[in-house]
Amino acid sequence: MIVALLNQKGGVGKTTLALHLAGEWARHGQRVTVIDADPQGSALDWSQQRARECLPRLFGVVGLARDTLHREAPELARDADHIVIDGPPRVASLMRSALLAADLVLIPVQPSPFDGWASAEMLSLLGEARIYRPNLAARFLLNRCGARTVIARETAESLPDHDPPVLASTIGQRVVFADTARSGRLVSEIDEDSPATREIAAFCAEIGSIAP
Repeated sequence: MIVALLNQKGGVGKTTLALHLAGEWARHGQRVTVIDADPQGSALDWSQQRARECLPRLFGVVGLARDTLHREAPELARDADHIVIDGPPRVASLMRSALLAADLVLIPVQPSPFDGWASAEMLSLLGEARIYRPNLAARFLLNRCGARTVIARETAESLPDHDPPVLASTIGQRVVFADTARSGRLVSEIDEDSPATREIAAFCAEIGSIAP
């Protein structure tokens, strides 16, 4: 399965989620490759930090920030059980290529009306991609939120008609996620019994239940 995490709004946690989805699959014995399609190269930076810390390699990270992604990703998928694409913000040509490559698109949004409104541009691109890929699955994911807060509920309700649907899983605003970016680790490696680790496991399980 090729999963792309996309949103034209930057700073919504695409890289963190992409790395943790890949890491959770890798922990369960799956072969995973992360495609860093963001020109900023944050996933590659994380991978390099992990190497500097002499931590074991869980999955490969490949830089592929170009609009031929939809042609190159299937080649990489031949040697992996899953491909996870960390998408770019505000680069429409790269976004379109990632959409055409994916079996499932995840759109992370933060619990803010501004993020709900910003998703409209993303949905327009998704609609274009479905002309060519009518079976392309997509889901919203509420990130950096308290699952029971009023603002999180209001954000979910503001997402247009819940189409794409909103995942039941939510990811909280937790300091440990910032620690993973600096250390080249995953939350499960920092504290295997933490709420963040449980949230990532639930998120991964829900993604696994969505047939491409």
